Amino acid sequence: MSTSMLKMYISFAGIIFMFLAVGLILLSRYKLKGIFAGIAAFLAYIFLIAGGIIIFYIVFSGPTS
Repeated sequence: MSTSMLKMYISFAGIIFMFLAVGLILLSRYKLKGIFAGIAAFLAYIFLIAGGIIIFYIVFSGPTS
């Protein structure tokens, strides 16, 4: 597998993490109460940070030859 294809799949993982973060935040704010809302929000922020780091790495690692 080439480096560019590997970067593409890693960036897909970052995008999926971002979508999961949005979904979990909406779930925790509008559907869940109590400790479950806190756990969902905590997981959402973990996914948001991980997705951001992945996207940051992919964007600033530069083009592949």
